Amino acid sequence: MHRRTFLSIAALTGGALVAPRRVGSGLVTSDAIGDQVQTLPKGQLPDFAGPDRPPVRRLYAYAVQHAEELQYIPCVCGCARVGHKSNRDCYIKSFNNDGTVTFTSHAAT
Repeated sequence: MHRRTFLSIAALTGGALVAPRRVGSGLVTSDAIGDQVQTLPKGQLPDFAGPDRPPVRRLYAYAVQHAEELQYIPCVCGCARVGHKSNRDCYIKSFNNDGTVTFTSHAAT
């Protein structure tokens, strides 16, 4: 094998090992506090609230449907120290201008 070919293959393989994973229809990454984050079109739920976890899926669906109410309910898990202001922040990182929702795995862990 030529050195150039070997280096090209090594670079491609190494990049695949450190790249964020794409699952479902959104990229799953990690945020500054180590939670998984996934941005999806409205109506979809994050992969970390997977179909094998029906209670967690129901909670994430509830959080999207009742986000306005949840913003007034304080969280009791102690996550205020990482910047969360309400229970909504444990599920939803942001509602984006393009209509997508960015979820956080904080509530799923």
